Amino acid sequence: MRKILKGVLVVLIIFLVNLLNAQEKQKPNIIHIIADDVGYDDLSCFGSKDIHTPNLDLLAEQGMKLTQFYAPHGTCTPSRASALTGRYAPRVNNGKGLYVLFPHSKHGLEDELEVSITELLKEQGYTTGLYGKWHLGHLPQYLPCVHGFDEYLGIPYPNDHGPERIGNSGWRPNGISDPQIPLIEQAQVIKRCDNNDIAELPALFTREACKFIYRAVQEEKPFYLQYANIETHTPYFVPKGFEGTSKAGAYGDAVQYLDRSVGIILNTLKRLNIEDNTIIVFSSDNGPLVHKDEELENCYGKFGFTDPDREHLLREGKYQERYDGGIKVSCIAKWPGKIPAASTCNELVTSMDLFTTFAHLAGAEIPTDRVIDGKDIQPLLTGEDGAKSQHKAVYGFTAHGKLMSVRYKNWKLILPGKHWTGQIDNPVLYNVSNDPGEKADVSADHKDVVKEILDLAEKAKHAIDNNKSLE
Repeated sequence: MRKILKGVLVVLIIFLVNLLNAQEKQKPNIIHIIADDVGYDDLSCFGSKDIHTPNLDLLAEQGMKLTQFYAPHGTCTPSRASALTGRYAPRVNNGKGLYVLFPHSKHGLEDELEVSITELLKEQGYTTGLYGKWHLGHLPQYLPCVHGFDEYLGIPYPNDHGPERIGNSGWRPNGISDPQIPLIEQAQVIKRCDNNDIAELPALFTREACKFIYRAVQEEKPFYLQYANIETHTPYFVPKGFEGTSKAGAYGDAVQYLDRSVGIILNTLKRLNIEDNTIIVFSSDNGPLVHKDEELENCYGKFGFTDPDREHLLREGKYQERYDGGIKVSCIAKWPGKIPAASTCNELVTSMDLFTTFAHLAGAEIPTDRVIDGKDIQPLLTGEDGAKSQHKAVYGFTAHGKLMSVRYKNWKLILPGKHWTGQIDNPVLYNVSNDPGEKADVSADHKDVVKEILDLAEKAKHAIDNNKSLE
């Protein structure tokens, strides 16, 4: 009897050891929720008073708020390209850059020139899916499934690039209206959407994203999901029955509907019992609209309205890399048992860092045949003692390589030059630790700091122009 019990015990021990080893080797599921044009303080957990986001607040309570998180660019296309490739926008497409794409654009993210995070993850056995907005090229050779996504259902550019925009902005050929927004599955246009259709797409994308998670679990494969919402980009359409739910107009309704979708995804993970092996990162592609746009209002009425008097913590908004309102965004990360609950990270981080971090989490090797600007932020996310940002500075480059600003420690330097936000003749310095709104120029009192950052700026411009590392 003792021999039998001893044998059973040995078998049980071996089973438990193998089980633990299998769990250790299990690759984490990865979800990146990319909000579209959501401001830094437009979540209640980041200080909003007129927009209520209980699901994102819960995500922050169960995870970490990253308070110094920078998008690489102030507009959608170059920012998303940088996040997908881990490279500053001017490096993309072998240094050609990639600016905002429109329905008449003939170019996009070049697969033969870039390596995406999804391609690296697929090599590690991941199934990959994107639901929502792509905006890296609408022609077949540029669509998500060319860049490592197994599944794609979404729109290839923003929801305000429809026929009501008749080309008076300068970005479109004059007198040529855009076609109806295409809904694309894989590489096939399955529908041309009018505005009523677009209002219902957010709910469709949420449902299909959850179905993707179910399929991955059934197939016992790790997954990468990019959920890229559309409703917080003009026009601020939400499904019928969800208008008027916020105190911040149609935009606030859209943010609250995004929060609802986040809650549905979180509940899906809970029902499938995969929360503990799933890392979720929420961030925005760039800052919000903060100026009135008559064309948008003429096209969409209240759904294209921006209230210029609505207060924001940060200065300015999207379309620029000069002030923090365009590039500093809210970010939340959750991974039970790995990322400390109710924690905060105040170190410099960029969305390019997610490329390197996700790759390392999956066991993938970072490409060595190109400069990758993203850093592995696992030590920051896990709250490792003494963990610091690996970025000496974060740079506000335009898509074509002009350097507008440098964030260094608690300083933000605005470089001289002409810009639609104004002409600046001399460098302007802000201490953003006590002046996040970039209101008080302190350059006269810190000339040594200005010189130090100008030196960094020159080295950074040289590095970008010559395809060298910034560090």
